[in-house]
Amino acid sequence: MNPPVALTVAGTDSGGAAGTAADLATFAALGVHGACVITAVTAQDTTGVSDIHAVPVATVEAQLHAVFDDLPVAAVKTGMLGSAGAVELVARICAGRPLVVDPVLVATSGAVLGGEDVRRAYLDHLLPVATVVTPNLDEARALLGHDGSPEELAVALAGLDMLAGARGSTSGCAVIVTGGDPAATGECTDWFAEPGEPPVPISHPAIRTANDHGTGCTYSSALAAHLAHGAPLREAAVQAAAYVARQLATSRHWTLGRGRGPIAHLATNQVSPTSTKETA
Repeated sequence: MNPPVALTVAGTDSGGAAGTAADLATFAALGVHGACVITAVTAQDTTGVSDIHAVPVATVEAQLHAVFDDLPVAAVKTGMLGSAGAVELVARICAGRPLVVDPVLVATSGAVLGGEDVRRAYLDHLLPVATVVTPNLDEARALLGHDGSPEELAVALAGLDMLAGARGSTSGCAVIVTGGDPAATGECTDWFAEPGEPPVPISHPAIRTANDHGTGCTYSSALAAHLAHGAPLREAAVQAAAYVARQLATSRHWTLGRGRGPIAHLATNQVSPTSTKETA
């Protein structure tokens, strides 16, 4: 029996906390074979990003074809894409597949990883063909260009996608705004919204830790892994949030690095896959 295959299209993190390092480790922990397409090479550690080398769009395209021509990809997730051209390319080639978009525009350290042209390309090209987009609060505000609560931003982004669907591009993608502020109960709430539907809160334990570098990448890749196993989207979102909470609990007392330390990517907390669906 073959494992399902998931593809990450993202940049590297030389510190091993985020990007393709986080994605491939998460895929493996959740019983998925991971393939990768590199969009950028970063010089990065727990204190920030000091250099970025974008991979030419033609090379990104060659990598995508190498994977899709050879492997039965069951789900795709995107991270840092880096340029409007790369965003448009991924939208064109990955359309029609289960597609999780982590709209990486700003790093945890505050480094800008995508400008206005990239933001517009996400809205005009990638979100209309995505299954789900998973911005954190800052990314949701950056995409929309205005402030709001996580619930309001989730609804607004899902509404944008519904308008895109009305233009004939898609039926619209779901939105999960992650990382809501912990409540007094010690829980954190993500907001899940689908076009034309009321938003749904997804609560999970709030882990108080400074070791959260790579959390967004880990969440979106866990979501893609559960989709690759055949889980329904909302169930996959719940399972992905629970996985991230467990990994944060594992690393919360670590002292790795001089800045915001990495979320754990150890396999000691390996979770059984959602299903044992065979992939040919």
